[in-house]
Amino acid sequence: MRKLLPLLFIVGSIATAQAQDTTAVRQACGDEVRSLCAGIMPGGGRIKQCMIEKFDQLSDACRSAVKDAKAQKGGK
Repeated sequence: MRKLLPLLFIVGSIATAQAQDTTAVRQACGDEVRSLCAGIMPGGGRIKQCMIEKFDQLSDACRSAVKDAKAQKGGK
């Protein structure tokens, strides 16, 4: 159990960081998603793909949030 606790802490920290990244992107990009990707059904990465295709139309704040989230994930 002692060896498991640090692992659980790390996994929890990663999940928290990813959730914060997602929240930041949603806050910064919500208007763009609603306007630029209005006809896109969520799921299967379709919204993400729409945002990639419309990247040049995103606000500076949204682009910055997306870039930050990508950097937190190791650029994947």
